[in-house]
Amino acid sequence: MKKNILTLVFLLASILTYATGPKPQTVKIKTSAICEMCKARIEKNLAFTKGVSDADLNLDDKVITVTFNPKKTSVDKIKQAISEVGYDADELTANEKGYNKLPSCCKKDAEKHQ
Repeated sequence: MKKNILTLVFLLASILTYATGPKPQTVKIKTSAICEMCKARIEKNLAFTKGVSDADLNLDDKVITVTFNPKKTSVDKIKQAISEVGYDADELTANEKGYNKLPSCCKKDAEKHQ
């Protein structure tokens, strides 16, 4: 009987340990986004990035806050995903191919609009 109880305790402990997993991490990345179209484009792209659970771009300071699972992705991969869409991500400049696909109003030299 004691052996069964002890086995059950170890089984429950291992299940609880496995279920908790890694804690999500949050990172803030400076972008070159200008408008709501930029915001939608970046957030939509990050929604399809493996390991990213949330992305919110503040257009006032051009900083995107990304919550992600560190076992599935990294800060560098998130920055690369932003760059590939055509925007700067901190020190990583926009991918030229992605940048060329942006509407003219979303390019770095464009004026901010609503």
